[in-house]
Amino acid sequence: MPSGTQTAPVSKTMLWVGRVISALMIMFMLFDAGVKILKLPVAMEGTIRLGYPASVIQPMGIVALVSVLLYAIPRTSILGAILLTGYLGGATATQVRVQDAWFIFPAVLGVLIWAGLYLRDERLRTLIPLNSQKEK
Repeated sequence: MPSGTQTAPVSKTMLWVGRVISALMIMFMLFDAGVKILKLPVAMEGTIRLGYPASVIQPMGIVALVSVLLYAIPRTSILGAILLTGYLGGATATQVRVQDAWFIFPAVLGVLIWAGLYLRDERLRTLIPLNSQKEK
């Protein structure tokens, strides 16, 4: 079923920039999830310092892992980005609550997750056209 909205073909440069940004976000989030799932001391200390009980560290890691895996799979990447946005939104809110100056870090990660996806996924560019082309 053709839609009334068409996107311009993506340049190879734009596609590769999107892939690189997405790959970096995937690697970072896999690291974050792994540290939590393995309950490494850095995850334990950081999570407890932020006011969460140690019992939620592993489940948080599993949520992050599932979300990033969905993001990495092209067919489910938009769902993964939505879930990662929620995860990182919670991280941002937590950082703001404890008045940590690094509250901007998870917000920037969220922006990069969507930027990488936008650059590499035509479905998203169709859904959210950022260019102002007039219909002919």
